[in-house]
Parts: sequence; structure tokens; C-alpha cells
Amino acid sequence: MLENIIHLDKELLIFLNSLGSEQWDPFWLVITNQLYWSPLFILIFYLTIKAYGWKQGGFMILTMILLVAFSDQFTNLIKNSVQRLRPNNDPEIKHLLRTLITPQSFSFTSGHASTSTFFSVFVVLLLRDKYKYIYFVLFWPLIFAYSRLYLGVHFPLDIIVGALVGVTFANIYYYFFKKVDQKIFQ
Repeated sequence: MLENIIHLDKELLIFLNSLGSEQWDPFWLVITNQLYWSPLFILIFYLTIKAYGWKQGGFMILTMILLVAFSDQFTNLIKNSVQRLRPNNDPEIKHLLRTLITPQSFSFTSGHASTSTFFSVFVVLLLRDKYKYIYFVLFWPLIFAYSRLYLGVHFPLDIIVGALVGVTFANIYYYFFKKVDQKIFQ
């Protein structure tokens, strides 16, 4: 059964990746680069400080930075434990993919998907009572994760599991954050 799931996962990636075109390649290369998302992070930090002030908002921003570091390290732990080859390194399918970048690390799970989902869901949980449009932040991990399929460097299951890990950890992290936040600031 697991072999069937992996086979379907590979077929779905080949299909999704084949939808790409040279015209859109530069766009997806920009989307997949975290540096270009800096304005979004600055906006989120600004909204956090505006909503909660420097002291409590600064504490929230510090926790956001810690959650990104934790998520990144947790993803690396899973990747190094599972050791699934990236599609661009998989001898069975790499010749069928359009690959624009060639990372050499392992594939499962997607760090882009887990960390961006973790961050976005946590931000929504923090700011949903202050800004009704904050839910639009949830489009970021969807676009960010799709870029990894477009570029042929992650399988769909890497993305799905990464997003599920992100949602789960965001909710757990938020629960504990609220406990600490209430003790410090209430």
C-alpha cells in the first residue's frame, strides 16, 4: 500500500510540475525564495507591535522567531531520519521533471510548507481578534509550498505532511504561548 501511495505521489508531482512553462519560471523562483517575503514579515511585525505595543508585541515577535527556528530544526530532524530523495535527485523520475534548482538535502517533509504554515497559522491565532483580514496571510504558505512542486524539489506528500505538521505545531505553540503570555502580561 505504501508503495502505491508513493507511486501516486510521484505521478501527481510529474503532472503538476509539467504544467509549468519557461514564461513563469522567474516568477516561481522569486516566490520560493524566503528573502522576497521580507515585506510580509515586516508587515506582520508592524501589525503585532501596533496591536499589542512594544513590550507584549516584542515578546510575540521573539516567539515567532523562536518558532521558525524550532520548525526548521524539527523539519531537518525528520528529513535526516526519513532520508527520502528529493524529486530532482530521484533516478526514477528526475528526467521527467522541469527542475530549475537542485537542492541536495532530503525531501520529506517540506521545510517551506511546515515553517510557513506554522508561522502563518500562529500569526492568525495571535492577530485574528485585532485584524479581520489577517486570514489572508494563509495564502502565503499555499503559494510558497506550491513553488516547491513547480520547481520539482518536493513531492505533494512532502508538502501535505509539512503543512499538517505546521498547523499542529502552531496550535500547540499558541496554547503554550497564551499560558506564558497571560502570566507575564495579565
